[in-house]
Amino acid sequence: MPDSKRYLRPEVTQRIRRLELTARRVVEGFLSGMHRSPYFGQSVEFLQHRQYTAGDEIRHIDWKVYARQDRIHIKQYEEETNLRLHLLVDRSGSMAYGDGETNKFDYSASLAASLAYLALRQQDATGLFTFDSKVRDVLPAKSNRFQLNRILQSLITVGAEGRTDLPQVSKEVTQTIARRGLVCVVSDLLGVNDLIEGLRVLRARNHDVALFHVLHDDELDFNFSGATRFEGLESVDFLNCNPRALREGYLEAMNEFLDSTKKACGRLSIDYMLVRTSDPLDAVLAKFLSVRKSLPKIRG
Repeated sequence: MPDSKRYLRPEVTQRIRRLELTARRVVEGFLSGMHRSPYFGQSVEFLQHRQYTAGDEIRHIDWKVYARQDRIHIKQYEEETNLRLHLLVDRSGSMAYGDGETNKFDYSASLAASLAYLALRQQDATGLFTFDSKVRDVLPAKSNRFQLNRILQSLITVGAEGRTDLPQVSKEVTQTIARRGLVCVVSDLLGVNDLIEGLRVLRARNHDVALFHVLHDDELDFNFSGATRFEGLESVDFLNCNPRALREGYLEAMNEFLDSTKKACGRLSIDYMLVRTSDPLDAVLAKFLSVRKSLPKIRG
């Protein structure tokens, strides 16, 4: 498959291109567009009047109010500004699990590429971070026509390796991102050092955060049978066992992990979405984007 289509499949983009990527919280950007900004300016939606003070530009005076009340007031508008999307893609060792299209890293890269395509299509600045124990690749958010190809090339040149340190990664990312925006984290969250702290760091800067929790069917269903050797992807540890004897305890632990993660995201006002690598990518994106579009904007 050509590099340009490895992670950006035409059949996916064709089905989702009419959907819009929207931010729930106040975001900041440079261009006028569909997303609310915390800045006041001269734009499409009137917000309020305030009393004139020395230094205000005369062009913002509401002369009709002056004629009625003999008082000088300034018109304030709420700018509409483009979203700034930052994609954080996990490239740690555990992301190497799976074959073909069910490989977790390849699936996650396709998910990120599709989100980038949507955002850039509506002229939203988009950037990329890949990470394991620290940030490995950085593409600052831009909205020009070359950005999508840069993102695709960055995803193609990386592979799953190392361990995951989300708090450290989150600190590096928030120091790099100058303006608030939508941060989409794509990860299996396995072996993550202090997950909650990492997510809290991202939300502390008032970013709108969405978490795609990507797992393989094997990890969620544990349908192994017969004597099996399990080898760690982020360590040299291994386990020889009868998986059927472990299945009940494994699924209980996995469900506790998923439940605690989802609840933590709820407390932090982070959008959480559990994704199987067997799920059709266009269906995942359509559900995510449709839900976000229906949610009210929230000031961060």
